[in-house]
Amino acid sequence: MNIYSYNNKKELHMDTRIQSEEHEKRVAAAKSSMPSDGQIAEMGARFKVISEPSRLKILLALAAGELCVDHITEAVDGNQSAVSHQLKTLKDNKIIKSRREGKNILYSVSDWHILTMIGVAKEHLDCNE
Repeated sequence: MNIYSYNNKKELHMDTRIQSEEHEKRVAAAKSSMPSDGQIAEMGARFKVISEPSRLKILLALAAGELCVDHITEAVDGNQSAVSHQLKTLKDNKIIKSRREGKNILYSVSDWHILTMIGVAKEHLDCNE
């Protein structure tokens, strides 16, 4: 073996060791930032709820602010029965909240993070068109 091939093997060994250390650091970082299984399940459930198109339309309408069921129905071009059903699902999953004002029940998004996620998803679509 000549000195050249010895140096190449030594460099290759060092490169492999450095790559291995870097790999271990990345795996450790990934593990330390990983939410618990319960949190992951809850995140998945929330994504599932908001990903249904009619519920997503309702959330986009509520991005404008509080609305009653009649105004939501008009905004999403839906029928009141279907909108009411979707509102119940969103409320049961704590995506929206409601409050009574006189005879009306007003709905709003319970957490601005939901609207942020939807906005980022729309932004992503706009960038890829």
